[in-house]
Amino acid sequence: LGRGGVHHIAFRTPDDEEHAAWRERIRHAGLDVTPQIDRYYFRSIYFREPGGVLFEIATDGPGFATDEDAAHLGERLSLPPFLEERREEIGAGLDPITMGGGAARR
Repeated sequence: LGRGGVHHIAFRTPDDEEHAAWRERIRHAGLDVTPQIDRYYFRSIYFREPGGVLFEIATDGPGFATDEDAAHLGERLSLPPFLEERREEIGAGLDPITMGGGAARR
C-alpha cells in the first residue's frame, strides 16, 4: 500500500450487543467476517466487500482514556500492552503531524 492509499474503512458501534448484531448481519449477507478481536481500547470485527475493500466495525469502548487522563489524550504515543515491546519501532515510523491553515498535514 503506497503513501496516501487507504488501508481500510472503519465504522463505530456503541457497545458489544450492537457489535454482535452487525457481525450476524454481515455473516447472513454471505461475507466472511472475523471473530471479535480485542484491541485493548476497543473491540473490532473485519470483513471485505466483494471488490476487496477492507471494513472494520469497532466498539466505542472501553475507550482511549483507559490508560491515561482524558485531558492529556494525544500528548504522547499511547500503545496497547500487546504493542509496547514494539514502541521504538512504531514511534520511529511515525511522521509528526503539524497543524496549520486549519488542516492536519503529514
